[in-house]
Amino acid sequence: MRAVLLLLALLLWGAVRLPFEHRLFEARTRHHLTAVPLNLELREQVGQLGFAAALSGFRAVVADFLFIQAHVAWERMEWSRVLLLFRQMTTLQPRSILFWDMAAWHMAWNASAAALHDPTQPRLALRVKAEREYVDLGRDFLERGIRNNPDQPQLYEALARLYREKYRDHARAAEYYALTAEKPGAPKYARRFAAYELSYCEGREHEAYERLRTLYEEGDQERLPTLIRRLIFLEQKLNIPVPQRIPDQMR
Repeated sequence: MRAVLLLLALLLWGAVRLPFEHRLFEARTRHHLTAVPLNLELREQVGQLGFAAALSGFRAVVADFLFIQAHVAWERMEWSRVLLLFRQMTTLQPRSILFWDMAAWHMAWNASAAALHDPTQPRLALRVKAEREYVDLGRDFLERGIRNNPDQPQLYEALARLYREKYRDHARAAEYYALTAEKPGAPKYARRFAAYELSYCEGREHEAYERLRTLYEEGDQERLPTLIRRLIFLEQKLNIPVPQRIPDQMR
């Protein structure tokens, strides 16, 4: 009888806890607070020290130590090591914006520039290929960082800048600047930059004109020199009627 009562008590306690734990799991998932799974894949990514840290709850400490090591590797231009260390850091601390952003910066800007000007590689085609591979690695860091931090504007902006400056892809840059502007705490210039980039996209001039004109109508704080120049360019290209154009004193 005692065993039956104990079993009934455990079943009742489980029934009471289940809805609460389900709501707690949903809340953690919604806010991207679920833990990194402790499995063999994690062990392979972060090595023995990192895996021990994950098991013992010292992920942040180990990630900061790896960050210092990555800085030393950067000073020595040991790009493969920089890549490995930032992969370990971002695996241990996927909610750290700094680690994703710095990883992308080192790969897409520093390592790519070093590869393009590598004095040990005489063939330009191979240097350009290596440069592009590092840029792609930078993009991958930002895309994975966004998946882990979808509500943070910094990584969207960094990806927009990458598309603009490294790929010369104005359409994707406009897309990610627009996504940046939608996030809480986004910089005010993100909407304006999205419109700038769109104004360089063939076939999307009307859309770009509408966005720029909307910004212009918001007041003096948006009537900056670049916005005025792009707006005038589109007025001429689209043959906007003279009475509908911005006043001459703004030109």
